[in-house]
Formats: sequence, C-alpha cells, structure tokens
Amino acid sequence: MKKAKSTDPKQSFFTRLTRLFSSQPSTRDDVAELLRDAHDNNILDHEALEIMEGALAVADQQVREIMVPRSRMIVIPEEADIAQVLALVTESKHSRFPVIGESIDDIKGILLAKDLLPLTLTGNENFKLAQVTRPATIVPESKRLNVLLKEFREQRYHMAIIMDEYASVAGLVTIEDILEEIVGEIEDETDQEDQQHIKRQEDGSYQLAALTPIEDFNEYFGSGLSEDEFDTIGGLVTRAFGHLPKVGESTTLDRYHIQIIDGDERQLHVLELRLLSADPD
Repeated sequence: MKKAKSTDPKQSFFTRLTRLFSSQPSTRDDVAELLRDAHDNNILDHEALEIMEGALAVADQQVREIMVPRSRMIVIPEEADIAQVLALVTESKHSRFPVIGESIDDIKGILLAKDLLPLTLTGNENFKLAQVTRPATIVPESKRLNVLLKEFREQRYHMAIIMDEYASVAGLVTIEDILEEIVGEIEDETDQEDQQHIKRQEDGSYQLAALTPIEDFNEYFGSGLSEDEFDTIGGLVTRAFGHLPKVGESTTLDRYHIQIIDGDERQLHVLELRLLSADPD
C-alpha cells in the first residue's frame, strides 16, 4: 500500500530546507524565501524573521546608503579649548566626534568623550585636543556594510569616516548604524529628547533644530520641500540666504518666515519659524 503524503507543515519546511541546502548554487533570495516560509509555519517569530532578513540585507548595502551625511556631522575643530569641547560633547550627547583641521575634509582623528574624564582629576590647564585624539578610520562610500561590520568587530573601533571618489568627506557611519539595519532602531535614554526637532511655542511660532531632516519637516507641516540637494532644513535655509547666515538674520522659505536663533561660524543650530499662511493644524 502506498504511504500517504505527509501534510505536516514543519515536516514540509524541513524537507524544503534539506532540498535547498543540498542543491548548488543557493542564492540569498532562496534563503529569504525559506525564512518567510518558516515564519508562516510558526517556526520563526516575527522579530527573528526581521533580524535574519536584516542580516541578509546588509550584504547588499553600501555605507553610502546609511551614513550620516557631512551636513549633519558634529565635528570638533582641533584648536578648540576644553570649555568648547565639553560644551559640544554635553549638548550633542554623542560619544564619538571627528576632529578636523581647517575644513571638514581635513580629518585629524576621532575624539572619544570618555577620554575627557581623566581631565576632571588631573586638571586641564595645558589641554590640547591632539593629546586625546585617536586615529580615524577612513573607508570608501562604496564599502559593503557586512564587510565594515566585520572590520568594526575585529579591529575594535566603532566609527568610520566615509570618503567619496574625490577624497572629500561624504559622511560617517558607526557600528550602531549598521546594527540598526539588522535589528531595527536602537533607542537609549537620550533618544526621545534628541528626536524633538520641532517645538511649538506659546506665541504660535516654532523652534526648529537646523538638523531636522527635511522628510520630518515635510511630514510635520504637510509641506513638500525638496530633499534632492539637502538632507536637513538647515541646508535649505543656508541655500535660501546664499551664505551661512548669522544669528538674527531672517529669510522666507516657501510659506515660512525663518529667523536664525543660534549658530556659529560653521553651521546653524536653532531656527525660529513662523507660518506665512494658516496653521496646517
């Protein structure tokens, strides 16, 4: 008598697993399909599926796809004194900072915030940033994420500076950026505060971080500002002025009146925005 065909979904899954890995060649698409089948058959939960799919995806991605662009990099000039350095570290809440020379393309190294801690015990009268600056790792923007992640782990560094084909700084990437591509957003106790780029004031105006992504701005105000040339609202505002504006200067961008509230000789920090038309809310 002929044996009845099994209808057990788990048995069917393992049959397909055996068939997949016994045949050559196998592609990542084959593996991804198998993982989705495992999820559909309740062998993998949703979180495990997302992590595995993320791990597969990073093999096809390059650092240019996830890097923090140069316009949003927070850098420290090599001539900064200890007060300036501590103020920037405290305000940004980051743990690593590129140290630059005369321009952002002149990378001198990386500052780890924790390396400043001994200064609280030994004093800082003769502080020089070069004394606590570590060598920077430079990688091309075409480098694959899975290769860079392996180098992060093996060489025990957590930040890389990204260079474009013209040897100019394109941005930076951290090990956390890559891990978030695999496991999803990694939030810490400061993230909620950092994400408050847009704050409505009592008088109806808005206080706006210059580093607010244009995508977030458009979503908040229901606008359609272009993301083609710049990633942040500060970039668009600077272009509208035609120069890096000073505190107190103002301009009109689309249907918004914008005034510079805070900034320095390198970049804008805080803007005030007033709607020239009815509130979209």
